[in-house]
Amino acid sequence: MAPVMNDTKWNELRLAMYELDDLSPLWRVKDLSGYLCPWDGDWFYHFRTGGYDSIEWVEIQITSPAQDSAVLKLLREIHLPGHRTDCGFRVYGFIHCGTPISYI
Repeated sequence: MAPVMNDTKWNELRLAMYELDDLSPLWRVKDLSGYLCPWDGDWFYHFRTGGYDSIEWVEIQITSPAQDSAVLKLLREIHLPGHRTDCGFRVYGFIHCGTPISYI
């Protein structure tokens, strides 16, 4: 697997989602070990606990059209590797070697 994110980009994502206030989405992280954490809403403290070095991907849950619009706008501004999913968005920290990178 090859890294496609760095601490600066993870922090940009974290702070952007935190600053959405009432529109701030839930998130869950899949670790390189295979562990998938439960959904969480604390972008300020919990998201950065343990650092970013082992995040394979973070999934962002969208629950309303207004939230979707706000989150999509910020993800595009930050220019993050990932895609839309059935429940929202997935941002990649690592990808399999040879996999083309797409950006939200």
